[in-house]
Amino acid sequence: MIQQVWAVTLMNLRAVPQRLGASLVIVIGIAGVVGVLVALLSMAKGFQSTLNSTGRPDRVIVMRGGAMDELSSVLFREQATIIKQAPGIRMGADGRPLAVSEVYMLAGLPRKGQTEPANVVLRGTEPHVFAVRPEAKLVEGRMFRPGVYEVIVGRGARDQFAGMHLGGKLPLRDGDWTIVGFFDSGGDVHESELWADAETLMQAGKRGAPNSVTAQLESEQDFQRFKDALTTDPRLNPGVQREPDYYSSRSKALNGLINGLGYTVGVIMAIGALFGALNTMYAAVSTRSVEIATLRAIGFGGAPVVVSVMIEAMLLSLAGGVLGAAIAYVVFNGYSVSTLNFQTFSQVAFAFQVTPDLLRQGVIWSLLIGAVGGFFPALKAARLPVVEALRG
Repeated sequence: MIQQVWAVTLMNLRAVPQRLGASLVIVIGIAGVVGVLVALLSMAKGFQSTLNSTGRPDRVIVMRGGAMDELSSVLFREQATIIKQAPGIRMGADGRPLAVSEVYMLAGLPRKGQTEPANVVLRGTEPHVFAVRPEAKLVEGRMFRPGVYEVIVGRGARDQFAGMHLGGKLPLRDGDWTIVGFFDSGGDVHESELWADAETLMQAGKRGAPNSVTAQLESEQDFQRFKDALTTDPRLNPGVQREPDYYSSRSKALNGLINGLGYTVGVIMAIGALFGALNTMYAAVSTRSVEIATLRAIGFGGAPVVVSVMIEAMLLSLAGGVLGAAIAYVVFNGYSVSTLNFQTFSQVAFAFQVTPDLLRQGVIWSLLIGAVGGFFPALKAARLPVVEALRG
């Protein structure tokens, strides 16, 4: 049987150049399905990776109890001071706790090539923020000065918004703010933000209190001790989270939406490609009905015919899957965009990530389409009445 399968398969594959146009229908159709699917899923993967890479497990963010995010949180100044003095926080070289009170605001700036403003995060923080977030580093310019309308801009925001150059003026809170530096934070969500002095930003924005406190713990194991100290303090009503947990939760809704859209579009396109594969394989069986009947007449069984037609369909589908995956990788991997995270109402810059897992998933989809598209024509080939086919 194996010899028969091999012989019939070789015969089928040698005939592919004679019907190149019909075969390309399968290859190109499935390449389109896999390319679109992988591209959309790589968008979700890149967005999720950007938020999941933000923060460290030994760093915490403290907001008002019940607040879902920084935008809806307010901490009184006295509460922020108490939080910074809690046990478990690491001390800096100057003997001060590695913790910063931060203000979270949204500002409208036009993206490159557009005139309509989009929301960007304007974060008020403290001058020693780089000690609290050591992954963030100035790559150009200098640090903002307290009491002056100055900002430093994340790499992602610089690439996505207009007017981002040293010395540039941005119309933010209560006047124009000067860009004095650019920072890189390893591709996390903070690269989509603008940072300024917290006290200056609160005065400009008519705010009297920060939104959150971010603190560096001595170790991961100190989280519970730190949390217990705050939650048992009657002066506070805090919500305490590890930083990675907080930022990961900010990606769930949009991630689910993008994944749902990707699979929906993929299924719709897969149905179209499936019908293309069915039509092509049915046509291939019809044009070779005499050949198949001759093989049956000289002793070839129906099973080798079924298997050979299936192999042909799956090989053509595999070629389409590999082609689509390769195009998606070349075109989209590392492609930088920004999108609105509707959980925080702000733009987040991120890069598409075409991972090996997504490539494998795309190829598996192509093989499934090929298997279904080849199965029914294969059954037809095996069931062809030998006498009628030879007469035809």
